[in-house]
Amino acid sequence: MGALGPIGLSLPQFLAAKENGQVKGDDSKACILIFNLGGPSHLDLWDLKPEAPSEIRGPFQPIPSKVPGFQLSEILPLHAKITDKFSLIRSCHHDGAAVHDAGWQMMQTGRRFTGGVQTPHAGAVASYLMGRKSDLPPFVVLPQLMGRGGGNLPNGQAGGFLGKAHDPFSLQADPSKPNFKVPDLLPPDQIGGARMDRRRKMRDLVEGTIKDFEASEDARLMDDNFQAAFRLMTSEQARSAFDLSKEHPALRERYGMNRVGQCMLLARRLVENGVRFVTVNTFHTVFNELSWDIHGSKPFISVAQMKQEVAPMYDRAYTALIEDLDQRGLLDSVMVAGLAEFGRTPKVNPAGGRDHWPQCFTCSFAGGGVQGGRIIGKSDPIGGFPADRPVEPGDIVATIFKGLGFDHESHLPGPSGRPFPLVDFGRQPVHELFA
Repeated sequence: MGALGPIGLSLPQFLAAKENGQVKGDDSKACILIFNLGGPSHLDLWDLKPEAPSEIRGPFQPIPSKVPGFQLSEILPLHAKITDKFSLIRSCHHDGAAVHDAGWQMMQTGRRFTGGVQTPHAGAVASYLMGRKSDLPPFVVLPQLMGRGGGNLPNGQAGGFLGKAHDPFSLQADPSKPNFKVPDLLPPDQIGGARMDRRRKMRDLVEGTIKDFEASEDARLMDDNFQAAFRLMTSEQARSAFDLSKEHPALRERYGMNRVGQCMLLARRLVENGVRFVTVNTFHTVFNELSWDIHGSKPFISVAQMKQEVAPMYDRAYTALIEDLDQRGLLDSVMVAGLAEFGRTPKVNPAGGRDHWPQCFTCSFAGGGVQGGRIIGKSDPIGGFPADRPVEPGDIVATIFKGLGFDHESHLPGPSGRPFPLVDFGRQPVHELFA
């Protein structure tokens, strides 16, 4: 029963929507959102300025790619080989505070939280509008929810006003570890007698006792969720989906035998098995561990660490995911959105790093109808501000919704019971990605 809350199995608003014919979206679609926690430097990765002064352009050189005119950093050599499979938006920006968690909530929900209202993560919206497709939860976060960001703000990885029923299932484990298991999905002989006895009683309740009060409205409302919880905890499909040992060792190596790589591989397995939306947090926090937060001095990382550790790990995992989805015929139906909370300052700081910069940054999109090999928008000569086709968080989330088949002009039931727009007025998908 302790698993019910994190999995989001309280009374489902989805059922009422389904009965009223309000479910939207393309049932064949799914999304993997890769959140590059820490704020990657667009100027050192995706939007280099080789003609700018040295304090702007940084230490890395651009390299050509598979698509003519599509240049990337020398520290992303594997990306350069598959630029025909993904596209970049180089003109992203937002007006939120230059703190991590402000960007986290805006980029994952499309809005800044105001007036005590927490808007739902894009995955929670998918959970609400599309519901379950299998024994697995509709919305999963790997490997765990975001940690501390420094601003003490909600990070946006929740159901918000849609309720706990649409919070994500959070793995809370590192799938790269040799002993990786999902605790509540263990086979019966590893669960223990006491826990299995409780679960047998749960089954008895579902199959027996509940029949005694079928006439009760509360019982009817509980039934679907209760059975879904029991189905998940005892499901062979769920255990199999999370079982990375079923993958060929060479493919696991291709992704990288680290947390980032194995989470990307696991994300592919989950969408194959019916999960609607998977968010992969590439890192957990920006303090005293690897992330994209290259201030240049502790407790953050240096530019050298980005070059030697972070960029190669991401380069390998991201390209493996895109190629794997493509080879399996899944790329047309699975959107892969590579987001971040902000970019980095145009000017290199005294420690050799770059600081927070929400005024301009780059996001990537692949699959789900997105055409590869495109660069949307551009930044000014120093990468400080959008110079063409500015794109805001609401536009990014609207783009994800388009990939899932949602009508971005539709509404959700808001916190006060009144219709709440799926995206703010004036926000639009980046249609150029799909044309």
